[in-house]
Amino acid sequence: MICDILGSLLCRIRYPISMPVSMIPITVNIEMSLIDVYKDRVFLFCVQYLYSPTVISGRKVTFVFKKDMLLPYLHKDLQEAGCDEAGRGCLAGAVYAAAVILPKDFKNELLNDSKQLTEKQRYALREVIEQQALAWSVGIVTPEEIDQINILNASFLAMHRAVDGLSLRPQHLLIDGNRFKPYPEIPHTTVVKGDGKYLSIAAASILAKTYRDDYMNRLHEEYPVYDWNHNKGYPTSKHRAAIAAHGISPYHRKSFNLLGDGQLSIPFA
Repeated sequence: MICDILGSLLCRIRYPISMPVSMIPITVNIEMSLIDVYKDRVFLFCVQYLYSPTVISGRKVTFVFKKDMLLPYLHKDLQEAGCDEAGRGCLAGAVYAAAVILPKDFKNELLNDSKQLTEKQRYALREVIEQQALAWSVGIVTPEEIDQINILNASFLAMHRAVDGLSLRPQHLLIDGNRFKPYPEIPHTTVVKGDGKYLSIAAASILAKTYRDDYMNRLHEEYPVYDWNHNKGYPTSKHRAAIAAHGISPYHRKSFNLLGDGQLSIPFA
């Protein structure tokens, strides 16, 4: 739709353009004199659909589209909490989850799935979320518990603990993913890739990710050989090589395939 509007606009200013729909940003050639003549129309288009046009040189202009804004809620009349987890695929460390209730009018153009943001952006957004959320909480399930109940159930338990910690009781839960163990007396909706669709889930992903990163950074000081300040416990080649060379720590998940070859019997570090 945006590309159709831009194409239509450029046709009106009598300059042919072939525009690939998938290209963002898009660089096009336009006579700058035509931009001047139709500046009001171009400005209106830019305000509605673009961040801003940037003049590269001569006749080239780069259009940078605004990303689609995340949805503020699923049910307008219910107090909703978004829930997401972090650390499910890691070889070491606890799994973290967060639950966040945002005001219905909350807006933030930067807020998105935590995996799409830089570390600096995530921590800046954490401050915004904690200041402006109606309620937020983080739930944790230890590596020992993960080994006892498996990672799927541990992820559900971490979300339940996050909901337990909310200062306000939500009327509905928005869960990132396609499965969830129902929370007592609170209905829920699962949303695949929900952290890229709903603000409250995206906010929960930010909190879960940043608080778990803090935790893994602290564990790195105790066991620096595993490079946890960089890999955060995920199965990188360096992490697995350290396990093979030094054995496992008390924080590794012993029920996981730690070496990637089916080997589960590894000595403690």
